[in-house]
Amino acid sequence: MPAAIALASALVVVALQRFVEWRYGTMGAVGLLFLTVGLKANNHTCSSIGAVILALMFAGPAM
Repeated sequence: MPAAIALASALVVVALQRFVEWRYGTMGAVGLLFLTVGLKANNHTCSSIGAVILALMFAGPAM
């Protein structure tokens, strides 16, 4: 059963990454990658960089 949960979570992560890259381009995928790695590694600098990139991507058209 744990293998099925791991496979399902991996599929969800890949689908989310593909959606972000399709919707927001390569920089959106890079921002999501920085945010995810920073949160998993408990690295505040890396997660902050990812959050800033994503915030700029989302707020870009409004500026």
